[in-house]
Amino acid sequence: MTLPFRRVAVLGAGLVGGSFALAVRRTFPTVHISGWDRSEVLARARERGAIDEATENPASACAGADLVYIALPVEMAIRLMPEIAAAVSPEAIVTDAASTKVAVCTAADAAFSPPRLFLGGHPIAGRERGGIEHADAELFRGAPYVLAKPASAKSTLAAAEERRDARVAGFLEMLGAIGARPVWLEASEHDRLFAYLSHLPQLAAVALAETVLDGAGEAAPLAGPGLVDALRLAGSPYDVWSGICRTNPELRGALDELIAALERVRGRLGNAELGDDFERANRLYKMLRRIE
Repeated sequence: MTLPFRRVAVLGAGLVGGSFALAVRRTFPTVHISGWDRSEVLARARERGAIDEATENPASACAGADLVYIALPVEMAIRLMPEIAAAVSPEAIVTDAASTKVAVCTAADAAFSPPRLFLGGHPIAGRERGGIEHADAELFRGAPYVLAKPASAKSTLAAAEERRDARVAGFLEMLGAIGARPVWLEASEHDRLFAYLSHLPQLAAVALAETVLDGAGEAAPLAGPGLVDALRLAGSPYDVWSGICRTNPELRGALDELIAALERVRGRLGNAELGDDFERANRLYKMLRRIE
C-alpha cells in the first residue's frame, strides 16, 4: 500500500491518539511517528510500539512531520493552535480529533494561512475508559470519521479544495486504510448533531448516576445489567468532557429538550400515551442495533 505520509506527529498519545498511531503503524510499518504528551504516557506509548520518538514540546514533535494529528482535550488544542501553526512545515497537513468542531476550526482559521493546511476531524470511536493503556489499532475500523467542511472561503481547507490538494486525498486514503469511514459535515452541523448523538447521552448518564446514588446508592450492588448498561458512559473522566461542554453551545438546547421529554414521560405515567414514547424509543433502539 502506498504510504501517504512518511513522518507523522501525534500530539496527545491517549486513547484516540494512541489508537491512531497503532493503526497507522500496523498498516504502514515504515512510517516514522513522533509523539508529545506527558513523559509517563510517552514511555508507555513507546513500550506499546505506538511511537518511535518522544518529544519535549509540540513544536519539536511537528518539526519535519508531513501529518500532524492533534488528539488533545479541545481547549488545549485551541490554546496550542498558534504554536502548532508556527512550527509545522508549509507542506504538512494538520488535523484534530476533538469532539466539537466550530471552536477548533475557528481557532485554526485564525492561526493557519495557506499553504499550511488544517482539516478538522472527529472520529466517532471511543471508549468510556481512556489512556494509552486502552488504545487499540482496531478502534476506528468500521466507524464513521467526521471531517469538517470549510465554512469560510478564507479557511485553508477551502483554498486546498480549490486546487484539489493531494494532502487531503492522502489523509482520506490513510483513514480508509485503517478502516474508518469518512463523512463530511459543516462544523456547525457537526456540533448540532453531536450535541444529541454523543454529548447529551454523556450528561444524561451523569445525571442518572447522581439520581441513583441519591435515591438508592446504598443498594447499588442489587442493580441488574440494565442499570449497568445505562451507566456505561458514567465511567468517562471529567477532564475529557469539561472542554466539550464549554465549547458546544448546542448542548444547552439539547438538555432543555431532554428535560422536557422527562417531564412529558412523568406526566404520562398513569396513561396509555406512555406506550407511544416506548414505541418511538424501541424504533431508535432497533435502528441503532440494526434489528429488523
